[in-house]
Amino acid sequence: MRRKLNLTQIVFITLAWVAFCFIVLTSAPKIDGPLIVTILLSAAMVFVPIYQYLKDRRNK
Repeated sequence: MRRKLNLTQIVFITLAWVAFCFIVLTSAPKIDGPLIVTILLSAAMVFVPIYQYLKDRRNK
């Protein structure tokens, strides 16, 4: 069973994702379709659990 995320973890995960995206976008020789799709998929993997946490927190 997974533990629920706390606010500190959410902030750290979001900032780390933004930093990694910045590094990838600034170091990429060109921004093409596969890069954009990869960033969108990583955003979904990062922000879906955060959305679920916020939704559950709001319902309490």
